Amino acid sequence: MISLNEAKTYLRVDSDDEDELIRRLSDSAQKLCMSVARIDDENEFEESCIESRTAVLYALGYLFEHREQADHHELTLTLRSLLFGVRRECF
Repeated sequence: MISLNEAKTYLRVDSDDEDELIRRLSDSAQKLCMSVARIDDENEFEESCIESRTAVLYALGYLFEHREQADHHELTLTLRSLLFGVRRECF
């Protein structure tokens, strides 16, 4: 969903030293956002709306900047707000 170059631009990273970390965090950010939105299909999630890309970039930035002490509850609440329009109901 988010290319390595797009992720590095968003994170303002110029070197290649942290490419593997950025790839892993990007994958984790997308999976987290899909979980919050309650959407299992990657294609459906990518096509759902522009907010999904914004949420993945936000989550990526948060995980990158707070890799030592991330507050996942705070992150999840923010992602719920960002993905409110595409979030599926679940009972």
